[in-house]
Amino acid sequence: QVQMEESGGGSVQAGESLRLSCEVSGYTRVTWCMGWFRQAPGKEREGVASIASDGLTAYADSVKGRFTISRDNAKNILYLQMNSLKPEDTGMYYCALHPWLQDPRLLIEDGQADYWGRGTQVTASP
Repeated sequence: QVQMEESGGGSVQAGESLRLSCEVSGYTRVTWCMGWFRQAPGKEREGVASIASDGLTAYADSVKGRFTISRDNAKNILYLQMNSLKPEDTGMYYCALHPWLQDPRLLIEDGQADYWGRGTQVTASP
């Protein structure tokens, strides 16, 4: 059974940084596409960043240059380094996994994933 658990969220001032982690267990395939999504109150969920098993990455325009997605394959942990946080980055952040998608752009554009974590809250105050 695949399980995904996020951590690292918190409350910061605008301009500060946070690093989110998503620990994955129970997934053994060599191909995957993983991503981070966020949802603010009253808004739809949106894709933030994604990475495929070949290392290709994709980012939403709103976070390019500020966020970096990476994965430690040995530890099965997905990361999202978030720098220069803005109030509009506030929301619940979820990690997601698609077992065979190879184009990371499709994951954050379509939001179709087989597995999801429960989320971690990020709040950036003005």
